[in-house]
Amino acid sequence: MKRGARALDRIDLRILAALQADGRITNAALAERVGLSPSPCLERVRRLEQAGFIRRYTAEIDLSPVTRTVTVFAEVTLASHTQADFARFEAALAAEPAVVEAHCVGGGIDYVLRVVARDIADYHETSERLLAAVPGVGNLTSYVAIRRVKTDSGLPLDRLVDPDA
Repeated sequence: MKRGARALDRIDLRILAALQADGRITNAALAERVGLSPSPCLERVRRLEQAGFIRRYTAEIDLSPVTRTVTVFAEVTLASHTQADFARFEAALAAEPAVVEAHCVGGGIDYVLRVVARDIADYHETSERLLAAVPGVGNLTSYVAIRRVKTDSGLPLDRLVDPDA
């Protein structure tokens, strides 16, 4: 079943919201939370996984008790905009573990990156590796995060998906 092949109903949305909040919730607790018996709940979760609505289950890691890190947001503009340039840069991003998130964007820049490094020197080494791997980078502008003011709480499903549509 492909994404879009079926609409999400209110129970699907409740399942997705509950799993966003707690990916380790047991099927029994999930079923109780969404008002189903365990077997139909598990069937729905499996269908949501197979349809691609649930891509993966993860854990949010807090390293602050054991080490300091620095988060840097970087804007990248490529000097040339051929498909090969984009492919080469994206391959370099995929090979760089410090780049934990990357978005190709429209507007005056081409990419926004989120990089997590040990310190500024480590970030500098990461940015130098990216610049060396892809000679077509026209500009790289870095912004050091001072503190996080909002933590990802998942997608706002109730605002994005209309189960009656």
